[in-house]
Amino acid sequence: MLINRNIEKYLIQWKSSASSLPLILRGARQVGKTTLINEFGKSYDQYLYFNLEKTPDAGLIKQLPDVHTTVQLLFLSRGFQNNPNARTLIFFDEVQEQPQVIESLRYFKEDFPHIDIVVAGSLLEFGLNKISRVPVGRVEYAELHPFNFREFLLGRGNKAAIEILDTVPIQNEFVPVLYPMFHEFALIGGMPGIASAYFREKDLSRVRNLYAGIIESYKEDVEKYAQNDTQKKVIRHIMDTAPYEIDNRINLNHFGGSSFRTREVKEAMDALIKARLLELIYPTTQTQPPIVPDIKKHPRLHFLDVGLVNYQLGLHQELLTVKDLHQSSRGKLAQQVVHQEIKSQSHLPGIKRAFWVREERGTTSEVDMVLPFKNLLIPIEIKSGASGTLRSLHEFMDRCPHQFAVRVYGGELRIDELTSRNGKSYRLLNLPYFLSGWIEQYLGWFIN
Repeated sequence: MLINRNIEKYLIQWKSSASSLPLILRGARQVGKTTLINEFGKSYDQYLYFNLEKTPDAGLIKQLPDVHTTVQLLFLSRGFQNNPNARTLIFFDEVQEQPQVIESLRYFKEDFPHIDIVVAGSLLEFGLNKISRVPVGRVEYAELHPFNFREFLLGRGNKAAIEILDTVPIQNEFVPVLYPMFHEFALIGGMPGIASAYFREKDLSRVRNLYAGIIESYKEDVEKYAQNDTQKKVIRHIMDTAPYEIDNRINLNHFGGSSFRTREVKEAMDALIKARLLELIYPTTQTQPPIVPDIKKHPRLHFLDVGLVNYQLGLHQELLTVKDLHQSSRGKLAQQVVHQEIKSQSHLPGIKRAFWVREERGTTSEVDMVLPFKNLLIPIEIKSGASGTLRSLHEFMDRCPHQFAVRVYGGELRIDELTSRNGKSYRLLNLPYFLSGWIEQYLGWFIN
């Protein structure tokens, strides 16, 4: 089943831009990179695909005598001519197996302007570590994420729901109907192969079996780059225990109740971060952009996909009856899926997200996320349900120079006029959590 991805708009712009450069496409294994580019390649006069995990394809470029000879060889192997009048896309998949290809990208735009190049790899960051010269300023980067809610609905063929979600502001009459659809997304997750199998078969036991396989393949993939047997053990331990730590401030020392020390956990965690399987989100103490994370403080952990979390926590049966994600496993899933939705809206890699903390005089306040919007830093509470004191949000608002805050929760769309503990008036946008992927559109509506 072919599902349109949000990143396709970016690819079309990239193709049509006179200033486009060879594209390095990042993303974890099985988020759909190969399917995406294979489909995108149909828009070209000529499309050449090379999987560098396969010996014949790897052999074509192993020696790289010079770029011109290599290009001739690539065209010859696929039965095409290097015609300057034909728009051509060359896609090198699993490029971490032959990382010298990345070094050669610096020459393509200059010598072959009619050829567009995309390289991708599930373990691309490990390949980048093997080369001496990354072509800085000669390449572009983008990142593909798992399905978000909008893409999930496209896969379900539910265009009517998408039209409602794309209309800002939403009518609250539609809200009760959309929550079960979002819970289904939170149940299945956004891994394209697994979601597509669910669309076809509607079989949760099949979904669980597929997740078991994908998690084991992730462990085996990353272990290939482990420096020793101890690091392999730590990688497996983190993969097994990380879902239980979502929404917690984590300590690397003895992570997940283990005997592993900080250095061992950090090295293994770095490998999993390079594989795009998890992310550490650090706190900031700032209330204005730019965000400067404090890496000396304990971070929070974010996983690649909510479906992976569900499988490892055994939540699939629980989610069949849940009416509010805040009720499920103490709100862990709400944190995971909202972060995942917001992250999926940008295809630029390396964007740092943060949460806000105030730690002074023996008291601690935390706001779940701060989001740059225009020249403002917007505080976002996620784990507060339909009720709550919002004490930390008041603390943030007393220190920031604007009057706008957001609560993502399991209720209807509404705007509240609130007063902080120090008497500052501010406005709170209460946003149904299924709209977290549309948060920038709602911030524009809310602030204006």
